[in-house]
Parts: sequence; C-alpha cells; structure tokens
Amino acid sequence: MSTSETDPPTGEVVVTAYPDGPLLVRGPATILDQDGRPVPRSRATVALCRCGGTAIAPWCDATHKVNGFRTDA
Repeated sequence: MSTSETDPPTGEVVVTAYPDGPLLVRGPATILDQDGRPVPRSRATVALCRCGGTAIAPWCDATHKVNGFRTDA
C-alpha cells in the first residue's frame, strides 16, 4: 500500500474541513456513535457528513452537493 503526501504520519490523526463539504478524517481516529459505541470503518481516510442530509450517517454521501449546504470555511 502506498502513501501520499496527504497521509498523516503513523498514529497521527488529521481532520480537514472542506468548504461546503465534509470533514475528512485521516489516520487512526475512533469514530463513536451517539451512544459512545465505535462505528466500524474500513478505510484509513473517511468523510464525515456536516450537512445532515446523508443517508449513510455518519459518513458523507455527497448530498451536500444537491441540498445547498454552505460553510464559512
């Protein structure tokens, strides 16, 4: 498996807020549901929904592109 310049160093977690889009989480973060249980993840980088419209919460399904979600950052 190759790494890219956007991959964090081993063990580091980086969260990037994309304008008008999701939060990208890179690295070994544990994502918890509302009850504090870990949400299984199958990728080293995941996109978390910020618009609230996704059908696959907590993951982004690109609904923000059609529902007009906008951010300041």
